[in-house]
Amino acid sequence: MYTRAQRVVADCCRTTSTQCHLLTELGRSGPLPLSELGTRVSLEKSWVSRAVEAMAARGLVTKEPNPSDARSWLVTLTADGERTVRELNQTLDDHAEGLLASLSPHQRAAVETSLLTLLKALREDPAAMCCLPPEPKEPDRNSKPCC
Repeated sequence: MYTRAQRVVADCCRTTSTQCHLLTELGRSGPLPLSELGTRVSLEKSWVSRAVEAMAARGLVTKEPNPSDARSWLVTLTADGERTVRELNQTLDDHAEGLLASLSPHQRAAVETSLLTLLKALREDPAAMCCLPPEPKEPDRNSKPCC
């Protein structure tokens, strides 16, 4: 039900659910080869290719030869694509915030605890983690902060 509600709410950003998935992944990861983008969102190459072509025609992404592999394409968000991802994330965040606002503080705490428990279980499940990049390592105590 929540996914269905998100699709309705995300329509404000004029994207299909496939484009929404791809834009969100590119916003999270940065430029990706077309095949890796498909792997990360668990979509067939033909679906990804058509969606990327449509997004490129709208100016949301660029599709250029991959400099590290001449046999593949590199997909990158444009400035308009980055703006769309920000709008999409804000719209979905506002929707989630509105849903949670209808709960009591005790209920919100219970939902948060449950979701964190589920997230921990998913991170330990090889099937759930098969297509994701590895989690970033803890920073070295002697390293400088990134910011």
